[in-house]
Amino acid sequence: MNIAWSGSTRLLIGPEGLSDWLADFDDAHPAAGSRPVTALLLDPAVANSRITALVTAELDRAGHTTHTIVPDGDGGPDEILALARATADAALVAVIGGGALLDRAKLLSVAHGDERARAALRTTGRSGLLTLDPRTRRTRPLLAVPTTVGTGSELSRVACLPHNSGKRLVMGDALAPDAALLDPAATETLPGELLIEGALEAVFRTVGPYVGNLTDRAVEDALAQTAATQLVRLGGALARQLADGQAPDATLRTDLARLSGLTQSTWLCYGRDLFSTEGWMIANELSSALGIRKMTAVAAILPALWRAVLAGDTRLGSAARLRGIWELLRSADSSGDPLPAEPVAGISALMNRWGIVRDIAVTPQLLDAVARRTVRAWGAGLPMLGGLRAADVNALLSEAA
Repeated sequence: MNIAWSGSTRLLIGPEGLSDWLADFDDAHPAAGSRPVTALLLDPAVANSRITALVTAELDRAGHTTHTIVPDGDGGPDEILALARATADAALVAVIGGGALLDRAKLLSVAHGDERARAALRTTGRSGLLTLDPRTRRTRPLLAVPTTVGTGSELSRVACLPHNSGKRLVMGDALAPDAALLDPAATETLPGELLIEGALEAVFRTVGPYVGNLTDRAVEDALAQTAATQLVRLGGALARQLADGQAPDATLRTDLARLSGLTQSTWLCYGRDLFSTEGWMIANELSSALGIRKMTAVAAILPALWRAVLAGDTRLGSAARLRGIWELLRSADSSGDPLPAEPVAGISALMNRWGIVRDIAVTPQLLDAVARRTVRAWGAGLPMLGGLRAADVNALLSEAA
């Protein structure tokens, strides 16, 4: 049976895994004299793709009636609540698309059956973090089929929601999908540059909390080290294939997708400080302000973040732990000449080797505005920035630019 558990989400590999899960679903949710209805949220970019044909064929084979919805709004609370109403009659919600569309499906699913969640999504205020009431529950299953790599939204308990010209991070156990289907057909048309950005995103998500926590934890450290080094190996193999003009092979894409999702696991962060991802928060605000991809912003600020850690800013992490994990990462890379031993030079060389775009052009006035907005959303009495002030964020952004 091609099914595995990842926290509260069942990881399905290929059409056989989906077929088995749908059989279990139908046993647990028998339709009363009619075909069960599945609401399928679909990214228009994959409407005619092989993965969409695969999923709809399996739903039809399982006896489901599929109602397809192609969202075209901004993903904000109004659209989320409208989607919750539009899918009210569905016994199952399925979604095929990138991280942003998966986030919409996760949010509409909790909004559908829980007034507390609906009220929370409508709240304003300055905080960039919204934690759902722990009693929040979904009233019908959610199947996620990611067509991108890097966000790991298909296995995570968080979702992004537009907020105050930026993004709010919504957190809650009920956001984790019931099942996530990984199949090479889902990423076969994904551009190589986005695949390799996804590898870097998963590395960043794994190494950030590892470095950001000052205390060694043997089990969690070993898990994070293993995940990060394997991601660098996969990223290096992907970089070689792209440099040779080859299409990334199916096994590599699937392995990268599996590991990317698994980096969202609580296993990696058990006992760690929840708020040790200042780099993500700063990059989130920078990408929104400039209208650039999130990973372009991450790649731009990553060397500055690491330089500050190595200079002794323990609010951003441990210099010793950064040096230690970088030595493991540089040893794992086999995509070219040995990377520099010094972490800042090394990560810069790795991103260059992988072809990651990280040049940004921005005025000092805009940098100041981004710094102030970052602190307003995540700091200034809120715990997420770990004591960083606007001047500290501005210094990091100025170096990145």
